[in-house]
Order: sequence, then C-alpha cells, then structure tokens
Amino acid sequence: MIANLTTALDELGLEYRADGPRAVNLALPGRRKLATPCSLIWEDHALRVEAFVSRRPEENTEAVWAELLRRNGKLYAIAFTIDESGDIHLVGRLPHASVNPTELDRVLGSVLEAADDTFNVILELGFATSIKEEWRWRLARGESTRNLEAFEHLKPED
Repeated sequence: MIANLTTALDELGLEYRADGPRAVNLALPGRRKLATPCSLIWEDHALRVEAFVSRRPEENTEAVWAELLRRNGKLYAIAFTIDESGDIHLVGRLPHASVNPTELDRVLGSVLEAADDTFNVILELGFATSIKEEWRWRLARGESTRNLEAFEHLKPED
C-alpha cells in the first residue's frame, strides 16, 4: 500500500512528511514559484496527486482560467483545476501499479514544471494591479524589489 509510495519517494531522495496512514506531503522546489506544496494520497483504487498553485485571481479570472485550460492538453497525468474558493490546483490520479520511482518522478516533474511555468503568467494576468501597488509601496519605502524583477514591465512610471 502506502509503503510502495514511501519506498519510491525514498529512492528518489525526496523529503516528505507523513500525513496520517494514507498520505504524504512534500514541497517541490521551483525557480519562479519557490515551492509547490504537493500531497500524495493513497486511495482505494489510485494514488491521488494534489498541488496548490495559486490563490484565486483578483482580476482577469476568465483569462487566467482560459490560459490554464489551454495548458491542460499538454500536461502529463495531471490537470489544472479550481476549488470552491477559486484557488488554482493541479490534480491527477495514478493507478497503484504505476507507483514506482520512475513514474512518480515523471508525475512530480510534471507537477513542478506546470506550476513553475505558469506561476508568473497567473500572477501577471490575475494580480497585475496588486503587483503595481507592491512596486509603488516598495519603491516609496526603499524596500527590496528583487522578487519583483520578473514584473519589471509593471513597474510604475511615477
């Protein structure tokens, strides 16, 4: 059962934390999105994969969702979805027989790549006004803008 999962994670050298007898949590390190929290849940017939990507967009929600739907067709074993609050997640299911280090590495790689590659797009489409305000606030106070560098084009002209 879940021993197959933890053995595969151990073979991959991934750090994880057990969350009850049927689930583990881990953080996948990225470049744009510093970490993607991911849960692996051992269900009766499959391993469920869930990863949080972003909170609900503040603006241009339909444009964000349209972008994610376009990307769904290119993903392996996972898909973007939203929860009841509109927060964005990646979800998928693997048959128990597929839970081995090679397949788990491929699926977790797919999660990481999808979350990391879309993160700045989600932020730019769904949070542009907040990013502009953050630029103003930090510049006015002389705060670091290092983590805003990807959004230099949203820097206010003031």
